Amino acid sequence: MDENALRELADDRLRALAGPDAALREDQWSAIRALVLERRRALVVQRTGWGKSAVYFIATALLRELGEGPTVIVSPLLALMRNQVDAAAAAGVHAATINSANPDEWADIEEQVAAGEVDVLLVSPERLNNPDFRDTILPELTQTAGLLVVDEAHCISDWGHDFRPDYRRLRTLLTELPEGVPVLATTATANDRVVQDVADQLGVGGEYTDPQETLVLRGTLDRESLRLGVVRLPSAEARLGWLASHLKELPGSGIIYTLTVAATDEIAAYLRDQGYEVASYSGRTDPAERQQAEADLLANRVKALVATSALGMGFDKPDLGFVVHLGAPSSPIAYYQQIGRAGRGVQRAEVLLLPGPEDRDIWSYFASLAFPPEPTVRAVLDALAQQERMSTAALEPHVELGRTRLEMVLKVLDVDGAVRRVKGGWEATGEPWHYDAERYARIAAERKSEQQAMLDYLGTSSCRMEFLRRQLDDAAAEPCGRCDNCTGSGYSGDVDDQAVQQAGERLRRPGVEVSPRKMWPSGMDSLGVPASGKLPAGEQATTGRAIGRLTDIGWGNRLRELLAAGAPDQELPDDLFQAGIKVLAAWDWAERPVGVVALGSRTRPQLVRSLAERIATIGRLPLLGEVLTNPNTTPRRATNSAQRVASLWQQFKVPEDLAAKLSTLDGPVLLMDDYADTGWTVTVVSRLLRRAGAPAVLPFTLATTS
Repeated sequence: MDENALRELADDRLRALAGPDAALREDQWSAIRALVLERRRALVVQRTGWGKSAVYFIATALLRELGEGPTVIVSPLLALMRNQVDAAAAAGVHAATINSANPDEWADIEEQVAAGEVDVLLVSPERLNNPDFRDTILPELTQTAGLLVVDEAHCISDWGHDFRPDYRRLRTLLTELPEGVPVLATTATANDRVVQDVADQLGVGGEYTDPQETLVLRGTLDRESLRLGVVRLPSAEARLGWLASHLKELPGSGIIYTLTVAATDEIAAYLRDQGYEVASYSGRTDPAERQQAEADLLANRVKALVATSALGMGFDKPDLGFVVHLGAPSSPIAYYQQIGRAGRGVQRAEVLLLPGPEDRDIWSYFASLAFPPEPTVRAVLDALAQQERMSTAALEPHVELGRTRLEMVLKVLDVDGAVRRVKGGWEATGEPWHYDAERYARIAAERKSEQQAMLDYLGTSSCRMEFLRRQLDDAAAEPCGRCDNCTGSGYSGDVDDQAVQQAGERLRRPGVEVSPRKMWPSGMDSLGVPASGKLPAGEQATTGRAIGRLTDIGWGNRLRELLAAGAPDQELPDDLFQAGIKVLAAWDWAERPVGVVALGSRTRPQLVRSLAERIATIGRLPLLGEVLTNPNTTPRRATNSAQRVASLWQQFKVPEDLAAKLSTLDGPVLLMDDYADTGWTVTVVSRLLRRAGAPAVLPFTLATTS
């Protein structure tokens, strides 16, 4: 097929995909030509909505016409996969996906791939190292693939705002591709450093010395439909009140981004109270509910989804009318990526940022989850070296890492060749491994620099779009003429007093559930603790209550101030006492408590005792006593559940006089503490109280972290 015929066929496919008036951009054709005719590797860095997916769907159609094998697209999010399967169908391309949400379909899809019935197979980067997929399916797929696509390729870079270790496995996959298989990497959010890093790692840049092997297409990142603005408001109540007053003015439907899971639920509940159709969306949302929420937003059945960054890359709604951030992301590049969801198919979309004073605290928390120090990582390798293989759960008790960070470390070590994922867990390879302290330090410094840049964005008096484009090293960056600074106008920070009052009442409505632990962590016997499996029903706590979460935008600020490290121990403040009364009054317990027990505290004994005393007095309940801390034990730092339980196991004691009272009770006791973090303190102490005779334990804390 000659080039002219190929171009004509490409135009036909584009019109099927995007409508009868669609025409290929020159850079789109350049990429397609490089992939199909020249079988080269290419990196495409273009703004959201430019048409990167059209490049690989059309290239796929043309390669299939030429008799090549299926395209393999490595894609990071389920939302992206669902959108792309539908988009591929419009281009006459049969796409299928293998991911964690459709295991029942894997066998059928694999048969279809083998039979040549699938044109595009979308897989998650995590799937590349699933032992079954990696060892049985991937080798054949690699040998027969007609095109490899790495979507959202900035994820492969340590410097990218959304680094994912699993993406690094693509380097191995690339080395195993037969000669002449084209490779396309795409992203909308990459500055010079990320572009070079991705190019080096995927072999579309620095590692290829022959210029004929490479093509980098990088365009302007201006988004002419977006109207950027910042609205500064003095309090969380004012921000919520402002949103409730102005949401109806924002065009169409959109996304309201928050920084925490707790905030999505809190804000969505408030906006529903104000009469808006909204839904919350986060990584904790049930997969079926997430899919329904996406469908409702796509169909404009809701005004907005209140979401964390879990609703990000790949969610494609061309007529999305607005993106509002309640709280600033820690990186201008991450911010640009999120606002890129708006205005793809409309002439004007509103993009508003409402920063809050708690943003920096949240940034600091997420920064604390960075790659751990070398001794901690070496402990992981040492533990694996002593066993043939270990599951993540079995490994956890032996290291100073929580589950999420341990999984991240294992993925990095796997990519680096020091460990290998196998059926049943992980095994050490025995290969030497170097801790790149200099690189990790540079990454940490870069993250701090990004935070400062975000603060600079909030404070700039210059063009906001130009600012973001310069952060992405867009050489064509210039004033947009559309943002609040360019026009000298924007949304006013004025907000109706009644709206602020209503928002304040909602935010100050205390009370969240504290879910009990029901299973002991794995591997407790290796730490000398005789606990395993499910907690017996007679030793469990009942679902408890807290006044608020430390991450809440309402009570969170007040509770963080009271419970901050170094804050003085004090009597229970009156505002929290009154809030506690409201929580207890609204508690729909099956049986009213008959007594109060204080949980002995090493750090805030005065606060916890006064909480127990005042609640007992107002509730006309006897203060039964206090669970004592064992003076012969020293609490030690614990970073995961197993080590936390081991640290607590001998730390508490029920004194004899309290045990005697418990054995005579005919109803539950309220257990008072300052805050619940992992939930294991309440679990261990409730077990002691139940074993001493308490019929049931109702935990009550001032704060919870989840």
